[in-house]
Amino acid sequence: MLKMEEYGFSPSMVVPHGSYLMNCGSPNKEILDKSRAMLVNELKRCEMLGLDIFNFHPGSSCGQIPVEESVCLIAESINIALEQTKHVTAVIENMSCQGHTVGGKFNELAGIIERVKDKLRIGICLDTCHMFAAGYDIKSEDGYEKVMNEFDEVVGFKYLKAVHLNDSKGKLGCHRDLHANIGKGEIGVAAFKRLMNDARFDDIPMILETPQEDYSKEIKLLNTLMD
Repeated sequence: MLKMEEYGFSPSMVVPHGSYLMNCGSPNKEILDKSRAMLVNELKRCEMLGLDIFNFHPGSSCGQIPVEESVCLIAESINIALEQTKHVTAVIENMSCQGHTVGGKFNELAGIIERVKDKLRIGICLDTCHMFAAGYDIKSEDGYEKVMNEFDEVVGFKYLKAVHLNDSKGKLGCHRDLHANIGKGEIGVAAFKRLMNDARFDDIPMILETPQEDYSKEIKLLNTLMD
């Protein structure tokens, strides 16, 4: 907390990321139980640290159950975790539709939110690479507006709590989670310029998950894109 105060970060601007091993939509009872216990533990840890939000990947059906059933398990997992904690918001991340992961499509994210009882403690983290890889064309100007309007209609910007800013090594709809540095992938700088000037993203924490170079250069680039 002292470092947060030193650098001027409020608790709402810090976005811890959950373990990739967690699968709150698993058809395997042992994995599901362990994942739920992990989610509860992580939310309690955030509470102890005075943080407001916790970001994690929704989960996977593993190809063994219908996606709808996995969506229900994920929402049930979140409900269990929220009931055992006090104030931390559970933030689910959109996925790239790779394999049997759940949450690559906006309607799947909306389905999870719909089933969460406490709507004040559920949110979304939008990953630009995942969105593009899932088939949402944010590269072109028309495509960007169409995608963002669809997100607002299906999910709602009121649930947006964080953004992962990543370009994509893979092409549109590749269904592969391959991050690239800003402007060095298939999405391109123009799309990030539109996002950086989109008022719907004001006051939302943005995190770089690009291949490690000098993050200060990418942060400077993103800042120069703002009109």
